Amino acid sequence: MKLGTSSEPDMVEHRFPCTTCGADMRFDPAKGLLSCDHCGATEALDTSNARAPREMDFQAALSAQIPQQDMEETRVAQCPNCGAEVEFDADLHATECPFCATPVVTDTGAHRQIKPHGLLPFGLTEEAAHDAMSQWLGSLWFAPNGLKSYARKGRRMSGVYLPYWTFDAQTATQYRGERGDDYYTSHSVTRNGKRQTVRKRHTRWRAAAGRVSRFFDDVLVLASGALPRQFSEGLEPWDLSELEPYIPDYLAGFRATAYSVPLEDGYKDARDYMDRVILRDVKFDIGGDRQRVHDMDTAVSAVTFKHILLPIWMAAYKYRGKTYRFVVNGRTGRVQGERPYSAWKIAFAVLAGAIVAAVIGYIIAMNQ
Repeated sequence: MKLGTSSEPDMVEHRFPCTTCGADMRFDPAKGLLSCDHCGATEALDTSNARAPREMDFQAALSAQIPQQDMEETRVAQCPNCGAEVEFDADLHATECPFCATPVVTDTGAHRQIKPHGLLPFGLTEEAAHDAMSQWLGSLWFAPNGLKSYARKGRRMSGVYLPYWTFDAQTATQYRGERGDDYYTSHSVTRNGKRQTVRKRHTRWRAAAGRVSRFFDDVLVLASGALPRQFSEGLEPWDLSELEPYIPDYLAGFRATAYSVPLEDGYKDARDYMDRVILRDVKFDIGGDRQRVHDMDTAVSAVTFKHILLPIWMAAYKYRGKTYRFVVNGRTGRVQGERPYSAWKIAFAVLAGAIVAAVIGYIIAMNQ
């Protein structure tokens, strides 16, 4: 097994008892405090053991040279529907999978993983997230009315921290290619009995070679397979300059998903992104009107990483036998989701378009 990985994402719901009444407290995004919904008591976050988010050496992690205090064990159970592994506290024996709304019963299993180094706390309340989702649904012209109504009636949304890897790296790339400079010639042609001047583009190619360098800072890679990539990318951007030290108090009342994408695989995704940016840099360095890149040799050094948690609000709705998922950026309110379509709305729109086209055609014919 690769370093610190399970087959699917794990999830834990963190609980903090109120010192006044014993009920569970939660982190209140609006107040920035722990708050008790039962008695109204509030408590400041415990920052006594907080450590600022820090970079860790990538090669040391691959060699399993990570300090003991940076590792943790998790206990998980697998969702019977979507396969996501939901992490449990010791006293929790059943819950609902936030990714597909399926009941999950515990089946203990332990996984050893790297602890988070930092997080972005929730900045949006559940009510604000629900409003953002409702507005997004309202903008979907062809969504079924029944689903819109069902979603707006207000089943609770789940606050979830998703795991991400971030990577820093220094790169230096030697390249070989060609620079193309365009030039034009003119000549006369006869078209429809008329002489016309036509310009034709040509490209003059010459060899090019050089070196480009770039430092990559916080290349972000989703470390969970439970959320489709188009969802996670659609929630960006994230202001990583606002990262806070990882302390459990921020997770009070929320769930935190453990990573299922191994560190090595996360780095491969990061390198794919880096290579695309480097190719763009090389083409810019070659210049001209067109570029051909034949070879790139990139040296990568000083690779470091962080394991961080980013907040989303999620709702999974079962409607007429199908599950629809909606996710909201827990900081900005940006919404992504599975777009359902109403067959009768589409048919009505097509029919209406045909009627309008027929009317326009009739008016044109009458005026001729």
